[in-house]
Amino acid sequence: MVDITQKKNTYRTAIAQALVKVGSKETITAIQNGTVPKGNVFEMSRAAGFLGVKKTPDLLPDCHPLPIEHTKIDYTIDGLTIEIQVMVKTYYKTGVEVEAMHGASVVALNLYDMLKPIDKNIEISTIRLLKKTGGKSDINNL
Repeated sequence: MVDITQKKNTYRTAIAQALVKVGSKETITAIQNGTVPKGNVFEMSRAAGFLGVKKTPDLLPDCHPLPIEHTKIDYTIDGLTIEIQVMVKTYYKTGVEVEAMHGASVVALNLYDMLKPIDKNIEISTIRLLKKTGGKSDINNL
């Protein structure tokens, strides 16, 4: 693990994205109407994403445990594509971009798991960092 003992706490944010493409408009309609057999897809996936953000250092050996001060998960539907955005905030010595990307990944995987009984053509793509602030380097609008 990288030594961060000499670093100062700063306000840090990260926004990550994941894209999930479904195979049919019927899948989007089932999500919107709340008729997916496994339940409310967006709320269950949001809960999974929160756990993903919090559990990042348990699964990725070089990630420091850090206080997660805020996590927000949003969805946008564009045709057959569901865009997931995960924002994570903290006040700490190291950034939260891996936590945000891990959260987005977990949300996407949970969407897949919940939708697979009704759609066999789901595709997860483009897990990426959109923005990070704080520390030595602010990266806006990657």
